[in-house]
Amino acid sequence: MCAPAAAQPPIPLAGRSLAPGGVTLRGVFITFLSDFGLTDDFVGTCHGVIKRIAPDAQIIDITHGIPAQSVLQGALVLANTIGFMPVGVHLAIVDPGVGGPRRPLALHDADGRIYVGPDNGLLLPAASRAGIDAAYELANPDYALESISRTFHGRDLFSPAAAHLATGVPLAELGPPVDPEGLIRLDIPELVIADGAISATLLYVDSFGNIALNLHRDDVEALGIVSGTRVELELAGERYYAVMARTFADARAGDVILYEDSYKNMSLAISRGSAARMLHASPGQQIRITIAG
Repeated sequence: MCAPAAAQPPIPLAGRSLAPGGVTLRGVFITFLSDFGLTDDFVGTCHGVIKRIAPDAQIIDITHGIPAQSVLQGALVLANTIGFMPVGVHLAIVDPGVGGPRRPLALHDADGRIYVGPDNGLLLPAASRAGIDAAYELANPDYALESISRTFHGRDLFSPAAAHLATGVPLAELGPPVDPEGLIRLDIPELVIADGAISATLLYVDSFGNIALNLHRDDVEALGIVSGTRVELELAGERYYAVMARTFADARAGDVILYEDSYKNMSLAISRGSAARMLHASPGQQIRITIAG
């Protein structure tokens, strides 16, 4: 007579949460952010890998339009959008160091979210919002494709790991624990306010040519800049005038505006135009903002 079969782990069910030790997910969602673009096959191939392992997973593509190798922009977009995503596995790949010594990671935060991606700072602004309570290196070949390319870890390592985690595989099965304090962190530019002026940094440019700054509404209001205030911008040795506005409709076509974007950050835009093109702006540049005399 045969011995009874060992009990199998439960299939992930809606309404259950994921703990670092491996309870199943609350829903089976995988969000996906990358710099792959949509011209090549990279995104579709990663989708296919995920679906072969976790056919019931629902994949939400946050964006694949992060400029190539722009880790900081990818990190900020992930952090801005994560609060609008269902709890699940959050796959993010902007990985200029692929094939090098950087570690592949899975992180768990206090909200029950899991982040999968490279140890280059990409995941930390989002994961740190709730607090990282566990981190693991992806080192178990059982949860990767059989052959791992040196240049496409998104397909061969990160996508399989995300898919297995979505099916309820415990984080600890994927590899050894990592001290969260030892993870790579990005150097996010700091704002300087002195002598009635704001010195900010251009963080990234969206597809409309709007320019995100490392600046919040409280910062500008502290200098008396409110809706309707005219300000002077100094960028790369050139001076421009802008107006603080609540919406694009508050300005005339062609006017430069300083406004609070949908993620509560301050940005620059041109009503019915591209601020980045007109101001010859690119990420990393410094900008000085003062109230126009």
